[in-house]
Amino acid sequence: MQARRSNRVSDLPRVERPREKLVAKGPQALKDTELLAVVLGAGYKGLSVLEISERLLKQYPLHRLLNLPVEKLNSLKGLGPAKACSLKASYELARRALSIDADILPTIRSPKDVANAVSSIRKNRKENFVAMCLNARNQIIRKETISIGSLNASIVHPREVFQPAVTESAASVVLAHNHPSGDVRPSDDDIQLTRRLVKAGEIMGIEVLDHVIVSEKGYLSMKEKGFI
Repeated sequence: MQARRSNRVSDLPRVERPREKLVAKGPQALKDTELLAVVLGAGYKGLSVLEISERLLKQYPLHRLLNLPVEKLNSLKGLGPAKACSLKASYELARRALSIDADILPTIRSPKDVANAVSSIRKNRKENFVAMCLNARNQIIRKETISIGSLNASIVHPREVFQPAVTESAASVVLAHNHPSGDVRPSDDDIQLTRRLVKAGEIMGIEVLDHVIVSEKGYLSMKEKGFI
């Protein structure tokens, strides 16, 4: 007869213990039960913290569990006042952080918004190529300078442009670069590069929403001009 596997954290190999796993691999590598175990911290009256987590998530889907009032959490087997308060406090901190992020992230609604987002490069004496990663709400979640110098398709590679977007799980990207001459009309290299990146984005499932050329005299949207 096969022995029942222990759920006691101390009996697990170190690499499988929730806290050690979080430190080694990051929180995204943990299952819901393991993350909940980290928040709860310890077992209760003969139950390991992993057993408590598994029981709770069998009783309630995660979103329902986190939205239970503290009085209800306190009544669940394996919890108690301290664990119930820790759970509610952790959830409230996460909720507030997400709310703040949603409020402060700049949103791209127009080429003017793109130009404003890269205002720091408009007067630069060298061309700066910038990729901005957007979430599903068209908010900038990352801005990356891909290259500095003259632009052409051989210097700006799709790999460098889309790697930040893949890392951030971006829904789309917006591209921008400056023309030190002040003339925002696209060059042949600008057009060739843009079309190459649009095709690469289509293959990867990351839409290129626009490529905006800026200078101290103004800006131009390549999408509005029909190049995208």
